[in-house]
Amino acid sequence: MVNSQASGVPSAPRSCAGCGGKIADRFLLFSMERYWHTRCLKCSCCQAQLGDIGTTCYSKGGMILCRSDYIRLFGHSGACSACGQSIPANEMVMRAQGNVYHLKCFSCATCRNRLMPGDRFHYINGTIFCEHDRPGAALLNSHLPPLQSNSVLTDQKVC
Repeated sequence: MVNSQASGVPSAPRSCAGCGGKIADRFLLFSMERYWHTRCLKCSCCQAQLGDIGTTCYSKGGMILCRSDYIRLFGHSGACSACGQSIPANEMVMRAQGNVYHLKCFSCATCRNRLMPGDRFHYINGTIFCEHDRPGAALLNSHLPPLQSNSVLTDQKVC
């Protein structure tokens, strides 16, 4: 969801995807490839104006939803691949090779330093290593997989 301010250059009036009216307001929202009045982009469940409560929205089953309602309706709990404990649907996670981790559990197997979003890491045979502790790091031409980056993601974010 992008909150845009009309520039000084006049452009053709845009139509709001919510009400169908022309958008002459100073600010407008662009979400799901359509333009919206700030007052018209609302959560289908709680009717919260999505531009007022954050910079993201979610879409599923023809509904436009705030984060809380999306998680309430479609969220699911899973288990952390490191500790095996439950991960609540509203908790941010780290992901690598299809596995999901608590943020606190996403750490190097050798030095135990927690890896942060944007850190480079290696995922080798199901084990996470920081860039410094990669086994066989001295063998530059080894058969080990290339570097991977990962960042905090929620699998529910779609717009």
